[in-house]
Amino acid sequence: MKIARVRTHLLEHRLAVPFESASMRFDRRSHVLVEIVCDDGTVGWGECLGPARPNAAVVAAYAPWLIGQDPLETEKIWLTCYNALRDQGQRGLTITALSGIDVALWDIKGKHFGVPVSTLLGGRWRDSVRAYATGSFKRDGVDRVEDNASEMAAHRAAGFHAGKIKIGFGVEEDLRVIRAVREAIGPDMRLMIDANHGYDMREAVDLGNRAAEYGIDWFEEPVIPEALAAYRAVRAGQPIPVAGGETWQGRWAMKEPLETGCVDIVQPDLCGTGGFTEMRRIMDMAVLSGVRLVPHVWGTAVQIAASLQFMAALLPNPPRVNPIEPILEFDRTENPFRQAIVTRPIEHRNGVVAIPDGPGLGIEIDRAALAEFRPKED
Repeated sequence: MKIARVRTHLLEHRLAVPFESASMRFDRRSHVLVEIVCDDGTVGWGECLGPARPNAAVVAAYAPWLIGQDPLETEKIWLTCYNALRDQGQRGLTITALSGIDVALWDIKGKHFGVPVSTLLGGRWRDSVRAYATGSFKRDGVDRVEDNASEMAAHRAAGFHAGKIKIGFGVEEDLRVIRAVREAIGPDMRLMIDANHGYDMREAVDLGNRAAEYGIDWFEEPVIPEALAAYRAVRAGQPIPVAGGETWQGRWAMKEPLETGCVDIVQPDLCGTGGFTEMRRIMDMAVLSGVRLVPHVWGTAVQIAASLQFMAALLPNPPRVNPIEPILEFDRTENPFRQAIVTRPIEHRNGVVAIPDGPGLGIEIDRAALAEFRPKED
């Protein structure tokens, strides 16, 4: 079995109501899938975190190092591709594009052996996970305080045990939102806050100290990802556990944050940090550092399925009788193709998501949906 073709599929949907995080504005949802086809007809699917078109271009740049290779040799292929573009970038698009390729290769590997990827990763510790609802961005034309509070109340009513809201728009305004959301969801629903690196260190410390009374589970990306000293200062200067790592791509970017105590919770993104091949290494690094790992997830059902396969095999840390179970980030913002691209959508039931048990990622792609959500100019 050899790799015969490498393809990308751009998906796009223009939003009815644009929304913002502290660092980015969204007027559309745009994602890219990677399809790898073998000469025996076996097909693997992956996804890249980040800007769709640039990722697609880098995937295409990697193709010459993929065609004709044995897709089961995932370690060899990963390092060959990484070395090929190492001098141009050890992080960023070179790694996010390689992530989508690696996920697709592991999908092929699972299909070849007739087992889920989680089995190939060492075994399934769990067959389902609780999910937390991600949403509450700053939407155009609405009152942010009321909008976030009502949205999170709806997630609670739908059965979610936890939710995450977006902050980073100013300490005073953010505190009003946090207070309103806590009042709307009650005292027993877990609540996380995500600043998308919208604060400087002093603002983050101020916000953390004043928001702690509202029972916040973690404070995500308080400052820019490059500022590791600021991460450590925020962690030391306020009581809420600090989370981060969705843009620390690969083991090399994870090494210093984990070794120097930047975070309480590390959040590598499977489709951005190097795929399954690199995610296994980061899991081991987190265990050695005594840091909890909760994957970042932002994409289509392909990324959700891949993340679930990893979470099925995620090691209990610490290894005790009743270990702390991982929780799945479950995007609730507008995206009509998120689940439409698979024949069996991956949805929650009362806030719990079953992990697919079919070969590879355990999903089948609906090609008609790929055509429906292809950008019109393409």
